[in-house]
Amino acid sequence: MTAPDFLVNGPADAPASFIFAHGAGAPMDTSFMNRIAEGIATAGFRVLRFEFPYMAGRRTGGSKRPPDRQCVLLDTWRNAIAATKGNGALVIGGKSMGGRMASLVADESGINGVICLGYPFHPPHKPDKLRTEHLKSIISPTLILQGERDPFGTRAEVESYQLSEAVTLEWVPDGNHDLSPRKAAGQTVETNMARTVTAAVTFLENVIPR
Repeated sequence: MTAPDFLVNGPADAPASFIFAHGAGAPMDTSFMNRIAEGIATAGFRVLRFEFPYMAGRRTGGSKRPPDRQCVLLDTWRNAIAATKGNGALVIGGKSMGGRMASLVADESGINGVICLGYPFHPPHKPDKLRTEHLKSIISPTLILQGERDPFGTRAEVESYQLSEAVTLEWVPDGNHDLSPRKAAGQTVETNMARTVTAAVTFLENVIPR
């Protein structure tokens, strides 16, 4: 499997790079992905986005296939990491499925950290189908930015989970799976996106080797 094609934001000589993968249902250049990538790049970091094979196939006119098997998703991540290591600190992560797959290869990959946005702790309406086993023992510094009312893991649910001390949870006020709040909550999408970018940038700053 060859290295994926990257969509790059930010300077090539940045002190840290963030490889940012999309979720299961949408490509790497949605409004959400653009806002996060551009916000982090504006702070002086390099952001590299890529698409898993099934999503790249849709872009070139292929059928709307479901996500690849997990082994393919993980190998795609490994190839993306191999293609970018050796240029400053490296953090990996992504939206939902992309972040989950990143967290599964983190400890084997020698990266500096993981950022997950809207981690899919369980499928919606299936709180007993947890996807947290590896998060109990992960040793890579991991930031999870989670909406308080995310149907893939609400604040009330997630705060009861046993997670590694390497995992930091940052709660996005009234956020859903896209971290967006309800109008009646007194928050705005812009405020939540800015909060998310700030938390990600702070994390990147903290994992740069001194």
